[in-house]
Amino acid sequence: MVQVTPLLLVLSLALVAPSLSTRKCVLTGRWINDLGSNMTISNLNEKGEFSGSYHTAVTATTNKIQVSPLQGSQHNINENSQPTFGFTVNWSFSESITVFTGQCFVDENGREILKTMWLLRSSVDNSRDDWKATRVGINIFRRLSSRK
Repeated sequence: MVQVTPLLLVLSLALVAPSLSTRKCVLTGRWINDLGSNMTISNLNEKGEFSGSYHTAVTATTNKIQVSPLQGSQHNINENSQPTFGFTVNWSFSESITVFTGQCFVDENGREILKTMWLLRSSVDNSRDDWKATRVGINIFRRLSSRK
């Protein structure tokens, strides 16, 4: 019986260890995407709602780029899953709005990333021009480390 106990201990650790090493991605914080745009996401409330700001590095307008507000929500998740989320950016400098949806991950190197897909809707003058009013794309965001 004494020899079985170490074997059971090793088997138990082998089963539990993967769940201990899985780090959950946290949406709150500062992020930068592959185009150089950055955003800040505030703390989530008890319903999973959040707000923040978005500073884009790219635009199709000639207007001066301004920091724009974002509003979103994170799906209520269990402790073992990586969170899904969505948010809307109401651009302060153009007549357009963008919705993002995505998931927060911890990659194989232990870094947090956001994989997103977006739809940008621009205002057009009439329904005949509706075909050119929506753009779609993807972005990957990486956490900006805080400076000390």
